[in-house]
Amino acid sequence: MAVEARPWDVKINSNWCKQCGLCVAFCPRGVLKLGDDGRPVVVDIARCTGCLLCEMHCPDFAIAVKRSE
Repeated sequence: MAVEARPWDVKINSNWCKQCGLCVAFCPRGVLKLGDDGRPVVVDIARCTGCLLCEMHCPDFAIAVKRSE
């Protein structure tokens, strides 16, 4: 039985982000990395499992993970 992939969207509100890097540190799959400006960027959305660790650990509520439609 094949497991269907669940596509996810990761949205980062750069106006709220304080560049703490917690979302990058807690991502177990390497979906995020810090950009040149110190803010997180999505580098490989296909690896996202929707675990929400990045969203849960963001002290600024600057990241949101939602299932793609």
